[in-house]
Amino acid sequence: MSRIGRLPIKLPAGVTAKIEGTRISIKGPKGELNRNLHPEMQIKLEDNQLLVSRPSDSKEHRALHGLTRSLVNNMVLGVTGGFEKSLEVVGVGYRVEQSGTKLLLRVGLSHPLEVTPMPGITLAAEGTNKIHVKGIDKEAVGEMADKIRSMRLRDSFKGKGIKYAGETVRLKPGKAGKVVGKK
Repeated sequence: MSRIGRLPIKLPAGVTAKIEGTRISIKGPKGELNRNLHPEMQIKLEDNQLLVSRPSDSKEHRALHGLTRSLVNNMVLGVTGGFEKSLEVVGVGYRVEQSGTKLLLRVGLSHPLEVTPMPGITLAAEGTNKIHVKGIDKEAVGEMADKIRSMRLRDSFKGKGIKYAGETVRLKPGKAGKVVGKK
């Protein structure tokens, strides 16, 4: 049996789950999330816990078992605590500004780039070089962070650009220039 799929998902206080066929709806203090799951996976609500089961031990069902449990668990974590990704803007003259709910990125182009958040996502600028992407849907938070990051990918020679907080950038050595010792 799947090690991840067989684990029960405990619903914290204030979180309710509603299952209608293949659609699950989870409501908590931060909001509500809905998702259609694979029709062959069964979800049961017993003793304030969600249990995911699969119909057979085929390779496809084993993979879907763990995936379904992880998706539902992320929904529960999202409505209770939410998710956050942090980005850093690195480079001389590169900066970010908050403009209402939008962000203005100045990243070496002739004009500033305007970033509008997706529904359910909040963007916050900390100082002039940090961006925080917050929301209750883990997929949407990751997608928005990747969209911002792809606006100016980091340069592998100078290290300039937008990167995730804590991401290490390996710099290439560049041109060697003149050969040492040549007369």
